[in-house]
Amino acid sequence: MRPTLSAPTNTTVITRVRLWYALLLIISGIFIIRLFYLQVIRHNYYRQAALHAQLKQYEIPAARGMIAAHNGDQITPLVLNEPRYTLFADPKYITDVPATALALAGVIGGNASDYEKAMKLDTRYSVLAKKLSVDQKTKIASLKLKGVGLQEQDYRTYPQGTLAAQLLGFVNDDGKGTYGLEQALDKQLRGSPGQLKAITDAQGVPLAANKDNIETAPKAGDKVVLSIDLGLQRQLEDILKSGLDHAISSSGGALIMDPNTGAIKAMANYPTYNPAEYYKVTDPSVFTNADVSAPLEVGSSMKPLTLAAALDSGAVKPGETYYDPSHFTVDGHTITNIEEDGGAGTKSLADIIQLSLNTGATWLLMQMGGGEINQKARVTWHDYLVNHYQFGKPTGIEQGYESAGTIPDPINGYGLNIQYANTAFGQGMAATPLQMAAALSSIINGGTYYAPHLVDQTVSDDGKATSVAPRAVNSHVVSGTTSDTVRDIMAYSFTKNHILYGMPNLRSEYLIGGKTGTAQIANPAGGYYADKYNGTFIGFVGGDRPQYVIVVRVNEPKIAGYAGAHAAAPIFVNLTNMLIDSYGVTPKTH
Repeated sequence: MRPTLSAPTNTTVITRVRLWYALLLIISGIFIIRLFYLQVIRHNYYRQAALHAQLKQYEIPAARGMIAAHNGDQITPLVLNEPRYTLFADPKYITDVPATALALAGVIGGNASDYEKAMKLDTRYSVLAKKLSVDQKTKIASLKLKGVGLQEQDYRTYPQGTLAAQLLGFVNDDGKGTYGLEQALDKQLRGSPGQLKAITDAQGVPLAANKDNIETAPKAGDKVVLSIDLGLQRQLEDILKSGLDHAISSSGGALIMDPNTGAIKAMANYPTYNPAEYYKVTDPSVFTNADVSAPLEVGSSMKPLTLAAALDSGAVKPGETYYDPSHFTVDGHTITNIEEDGGAGTKSLADIIQLSLNTGATWLLMQMGGGEINQKARVTWHDYLVNHYQFGKPTGIEQGYESAGTIPDPINGYGLNIQYANTAFGQGMAATPLQMAAALSSIINGGTYYAPHLVDQTVSDDGKATSVAPRAVNSHVVSGTTSDTVRDIMAYSFTKNHILYGMPNLRSEYLIGGKTGTAQIANPAGGYYADKYNGTFIGFVGGDRPQYVIVVRVNEPKIAGYAGAHAAAPIFVNLTNMLIDSYGVTPKTH
């Protein structure tokens, strides 16, 4: 017998409806809570996640500061910026890589397969090409290629060609200043880049009007005006090259400094190069500004500085004479002179410079020690070398790779007496031509060492101009009396030797002084080469006071005669004549 099925009661139906209603409320509540969580609590997170796929960040390069120089009363650019374009790809938006690569190769050349590889990299910004022209940029833009973009970037141009190349340096493909001024002032010249965050559409095209775009404007680098004069720089380079050819030398350098401020008026080296085509250079040594980066043993050019130290320390007095035996033996080594020393006899302080007596420089060092070369002599001379003349430390000039040179320790080591005797006439130590120019300036300008500098003025992005004032490093290098004495002796020496130096008609209405240097070249295996020399000349020209200091360096000249007198001195003479004729040297008034 089957059981009887009873119909549901009203109570049962109501219960079921309530259960379903409660279930629906719970489900609806879950959805509402979930939506609240997503849309309110996690709104920023999911908004940023959504933006991430469409957000591109671009660095906006800052315009690099231009470099200019004086050109008479005008300011003329030496380095400018030229707009070029960097081609890049965002691989995410490129659907047909081979076709895109082939299209680009058709416009800018190159290998399409290389572009394909770059488009397959795991990055949102892959550089395909640099330094594209305006014409190339226009053609690429007309192709409307998805995921491909162009970014404007400035590259350096050099309207004066090779002029002052080592002084300026260059900017490499990574935008980094390299060598010269570009390296030393890289941070100041490059400015601060800006940033653009652009929302893109599904094709990767920036939506410039989107309210979420954020742009930080770039700040251009400082404009730099140099202390050098463009015409003077050009003539220095021409005279240097001609002088090196005459001396049968393959390399050398020269510089002209204002001894009363430390400002460099011209500075050059040979051989040189074109900074706009630095990538074609096969010998990187040509990039180096040897005037500041390549110290050398300066030879007898050191003797005026030795004389100044002996006078200033009170070891000798102006007008003093001494007996010169024509040779000294120090630590078992014999110091002698050139053949034209006149032999043993009574000599004056002026004779030490005019006859270039190695024994005279040694005698000066002896007087600093009370009559012999000893620790007192070494320490006194070392103090003048390092603390007065600033040798053994960089000058701080605005140049990359400046060298400090080398000065031997006066206390520790072997053979110190002969070593220091050698330094008295410029061997056994090393200094750059720039260091020699600054030191000479300090002993003939009254006794103030001015820091050498190339920058005359800077102009910031907002137009604020800042002039660079002369900076006195030491205002008591030597006394005024010592300065006058050394200056007069150097002028006397030049007057006695002017025909030898290549100035047949002495321009006696002007103050001209100088000293040659002929130094044996050190052999890496020890000692010195018997037949290899460098020639130097340091000197000044002016009227009642020196207006320009000149330093010349000639490497391994093959011309007959002494390297200092026959190779370097004629370049000094030609530079002196040029300065007198064209650059405002005033005659003496008495």
